[in-house]
Amino acid sequence: MKLANAEGRAVLVVDGGTVDIETASGAQLPSDPQALYARWDELVAFAERRPSPDAPLDVRRLEAPVPRPRQVFAIGMNYAAHAAEAGVEPPEFPPTFTKFPTCLTGPDAAVVLPSGFVDWEVELVVVVGHLAYEVPEGRGWAHVAGVTVGQDLSERLVQLRPPAPQFSLGKSFPGFGPIGPWVVTPDELEHRDDLAIGCAVNGEEVQKSRTADLIFGVDALVHHLSSITPLLPGDLIFTGTPSGVGGTRTPPRFLAPGDELTSTIEGIGTIHTHLIAKEHTA
Repeated sequence: MKLANAEGRAVLVVDGGTVDIETASGAQLPSDPQALYARWDELVAFAERRPSPDAPLDVRRLEAPVPRPRQVFAIGMNYAAHAAEAGVEPPEFPPTFTKFPTCLTGPDAAVVLPSGFVDWEVELVVVVGHLAYEVPEGRGWAHVAGVTVGQDLSERLVQLRPPAPQFSLGKSFPGFGPIGPWVVTPDELEHRDDLAIGCAVNGEEVQKSRTADLIFGVDALVHHLSSITPLLPGDLIFTGTPSGVGGTRTPPRFLAPGDELTSTIEGIGTIHTHLIAKEHTA
């Protein structure tokens, strides 16, 4: 099943087009995409009836498939090669911060660059489908609604500002959390723990890896995070980025106005992020 947000309305993406969930369910299910994560089992049952499409798929209408999560977790240094390029040892527990939900945007968004030090970080993003608290190892995927493509855009000056790094603030400017194009349920993925992941800047490949290289995979992340705090339906987990970010290059390379960032994950899809200059008022 693929769940998308078409201009604020929840739709299924099916062969031949899309299905408006509220209309096709006779208003038994809501039109609000965020509200559906609290009723995930009902949505799955509805989708299993294979409703017929009622409109063509228009990707230009798509917005963030999880528009208002209560919690957004993000994981640092979760690929060994990325930890190595940053000069740190692989962690023993997932380094965790938050991206504030107001940073989220859709799969084809224009994002204002607040400075000349904004970096890219393609990530597999997990969407929680069932309340998860103290989940044992091996049961993490059972609490997952699906996965989507994301970018953990990062303003490195704010993120690393002394005397104490400000990861959450540096990664939460408006538009710094593009996600989409839809949420894909795990059963749609033949190898859900081994997906090709990468991104390109203006067509030049800058990151390329596989999610099998995650130090803490999806199951482990749900286990570890839920050992401390409940994960709620509709919450997001940005699982970490592979090597190839701009800030660790010699010389460092950052995004500039006019750049287009293309992020792709096998079996899920592609999102496009358009970087634009900040307008300065007199």
